[in-house]
Amino acid sequence: MPVRTEIIDSTKSLGCCVIIATYNNSGTLMNVINDVRDYIQDIFIVNDGSTDETAQILLSADKIKVVSYTKNRGKGYALRQGFKIASESGFRYAITIDSDGQHLAKDIPLFIEKIIQYPDSLIVGSRILVQENMPGGNTFANRFSNFWFRLQTGINLPDTQSGFRLYPLRLISGFHFVTNRYEAELEMLVRYAWKGYNLISIPVEAYYPPVEQRISHFRPFKDFMRISVLNTFFTILAFVYAYPRKLLVKILRHRKY
Repeated sequence: MPVRTEIIDSTKSLGCCVIIATYNNSGTLMNVINDVRDYIQDIFIVNDGSTDETAQILLSADKIKVVSYTKNRGKGYALRQGFKIASESGFRYAITIDSDGQHLAKDIPLFIEKIIQYPDSLIVGSRILVQENMPGGNTFANRFSNFWFRLQTGINLPDTQSGFRLYPLRLISGFHFVTNRYEAELEMLVRYAWKGYNLISIPVEAYYPPVEQRISHFRPFKDFMRISVLNTFFTILAFVYAYPRKLLVKILRHRKY
């Protein structure tokens, strides 16, 4: 593994930043920022209407760029605000990492190594789905999401719910998304796949604190229903648009050559 100074130099030359969308994770946010700084120093924080001490913490943090608004709009909306300001600031890539401490910044070099090999790919950090303290519902929800993603795109991705990703900003910023909350990360994957762009999965570690220390903003009924509705819509769209379009492109390419 390259030393940290080499990683920092690589991320600068690649035009890579980190986007952290946060909502009421003041207890872990500063630790995540400090851990990320060991590898990438260009950090954008999107404060998605937090009502805890997040705003005060961000005021005391040095050398970060903050996007903040008072009303909670959802993770998908927050990420898109981060993509927008990162693109306007001239960055080519953005790594997204959750503010709850689940993702480990030490895995950032894995993303950098892979994007050097495969430029403009969307890279997803795939977590081990069965491990200590991982909520049982997470495993079911992930496998459920993976199944529908494979049906909608023909691609087998082992962790479609991971928020630890590297996005090519030029490509992802050109999309028009219809979702704003947790389901938005699934929509980003599906639309990226339908465009025929390269999707790559890499194994990463994850930390799950004991139940009494865990903070989750996932609303089991509401968010699961939103994801189910989105999956239904995308499955219909896959068979009436995405798969026919993919077949037509193959036919046209074959005739061309």
